[in-house]
Amino acid sequence: MTKIGTEGMIYDLRRKIQQVQTDLNQLGDPVSEIPELITSANLLRSNEYLFKANEKKTELLSTYEQYFVTLEKLLSSVFDMQHDLKEILREQSSMIFAQTKKKSKAKTKLQINKK
Repeated sequence: MTKIGTEGMIYDLRRKIQQVQTDLNQLGDPVSEIPELITSANLLRSNEYLFKANEKKTELLSTYEQYFVTLEKLLSSVFDMQHDLKEILREQSSMIFAQTKKKSKAKTKLQINKK
């Protein structure tokens, strides 16, 4: 069977996702223009905000990608275990069927010998 070593990784990734989302929310809304400043200063402030927001969104996407890859591995492991368990059940069922078949043949032989 496949060993699952992703439980801690999933937890860590979820925490990282929450942290990045918090960081992104703390950036707030885009900076509004201040009439007292010249246009280029307003553009620089907007650019700085957009750069930080884009950086956090990129980090968030990357973390989500890692999270989903980890979940896919975990799900794959679960399906492997399910397949292994089905095979074990089939083998046990065939063994039980073979044992009951042998017992019924033995009873039949005993009954024939008694007559």
